[in-house]
Parts: sequence; C-alpha cells; structure tokens
Amino acid sequence: QVQLVESGGGLVQPGGSLRLSCAASGSIFSINAMGWYRPAPGKQRELVAGIDSRGSTNYADSVKGRFTISKHNAENTVYLQMNSLKPEDTAVYYCNADIARLGGIYFNNYWGQGTQVTVSS
Repeated sequence: QVQLVESGGGLVQPGGSLRLSCAASGSIFSINAMGWYRPAPGKQRELVAGIDSRGSTNYADSVKGRFTISKHNAENTVYLQMNSLKPEDTAVYYCNADIARLGGIYFNNYWGQGTQVTVSS
C-alpha cells in the first residue's frame, strides 16, 4: 500500500507563514509529479502548486510569489512553504502524487487526507 500523510496545518494570522509537509510511504518504486490542492469555487479542487520529477514547478496565479513548493527525493517528501498568508488562503490542503509501486509498471494517483489551514486574526 501507498500512503500520503500531510502535516503542518494550523491557525495563523494574516501575513504569517506556515510550512506543510507531505510524506509518501509504502511500497514505492518511483514518484513522478507531486502537488498541493485546495477546494475552489466551481471546482472540486484546484492545483495550488506542483513539482515534477525534474524539479520543475508551477503555481496558481493566486499564490505566485508567496508560496514555494520543494521536495526531498530521498525521503519521498514534498513541502509547501506558505508566506504572506491571506484569509482567502483558508482551506483544507490536500497532497497529491503520481506513484509507481514496487513490482508495478504504471503510475497511479494518490491523495492525502488533507490538512486544515486557517488564516484569521
């Protein structure tokens, strides 16, 4: 089995910072893209930030310049550094990854359970 476990959410004042972590564990052979999502109006979830196997990143326009995604390949972990947080960033943040399991040949898509981020004074 493969699991994605997020941590680092919480309550922060506007202008503050949080760092989210997502660790993938289990029978992992290879990880392709990883990313962070959150619910959006009219959508089930929107991509907040993504990083591929080469380290190329992409961000939602609403978080560019404030959020930074990074990863630690050896630990199968992806991070989201969130700075200058705004009340509209309040959401449950979900980790997502394309993972090939040991003995498998295909990448499957996995979701974490989500971590709550609340930005409020």
